Amino acid sequence: MDRLKAMALFVDVARARSFTAAARAKNLSPSSVSRQITELEAGLGTQLLYRSTRFVDLTEAGALYFARVAQVLEDIADADAAATALQAAPTGTLHVHSRYLFGLVVLAPLLPQFQALYPEIMLELSLSERSSRLRDDAFDVDLRFRTPPDPGLVQDLVLPSERILVASPAYLEAGPSPVRPADLHAHRCLGYLMGREPIVWRFMHGAAYEELTIDTALKVDSGELLRRLVLGGHGIALLDDFTVRREMDEGRLVRLLADHRVTNTTFEGGVFAAYRETTYTPLKIKVFVDFLKERLAPSAAQAPA
Repeated sequence: MDRLKAMALFVDVARARSFTAAARAKNLSPSSVSRQITELEAGLGTQLLYRSTRFVDLTEAGALYFARVAQVLEDIADADAAATALQAAPTGTLHVHSRYLFGLVVLAPLLPQFQALYPEIMLELSLSERSSRLRDDAFDVDLRFRTPPDPGLVQDLVLPSERILVASPAYLEAGPSPVRPADLHAHRCLGYLMGREPIVWRFMHGAAYEELTIDTALKVDSGELLRRLVLGGHGIALLDDFTVRREMDEGRLVRLLADHRVTNTTFEGGVFAAYRETTYTPLKIKVFVDFLKERLAPSAAQAPA
């Protein structure tokens, strides 16, 4: 027996004083309604309705039960309406964590557009050089680079990207540019600090695959600092394309080994919006992720100004 459904049928019968009228309103047979209320009475261990061929009336217990149950059902309807209204107009505080460089270069220029579309969402943005552990941190969304599948999390691609080797024209004036991966051994390479492991760059050229352990002149744990060092002519670095696209368009940076795909992690690159997997994704999260997909994925070839 669906107890809540039976309670609702009881209220309908009590109000109509008729099994037939209540059954007709629910498109049920009178016998089905009668059976469910009989089961409800059996579960309660008391009679709720007086029945005869001529009338239906409430017992003393039925009158008390009707008053309480009618209020409960009304409260449930109000709660449903409130939840639906919340979904219809996203509101509340949205806590977002982003890797620093993505937040600075890509996300920040988009925030005024998002807030104009959803003025009832209060956005709190935190930037750092590490991905958030959503289970431990108080963030709703973590904007991160490709990570292994994480049970309990959804990871939606919002910005496809690839990693590319870049250097400044000033640096390249000092000697010949590399034409193959092995030539990098003769250059000053800058690396992203990822623990104590040696930095390995992986290259794909057609079907050919090559790994190169890089003797870095300098390692840093900040993508923004790495970008500034390259712009300052301090060497060659591997950076995400969206972080340096404007500088390449302006001629301040030059792409190297453009006929190779190169990475220090996985070739399947991109920025992902990670959030907790739930039966119903809160609308404030859904509209934010959809907004990023709409603004970024179709125009991945052009970084926002």
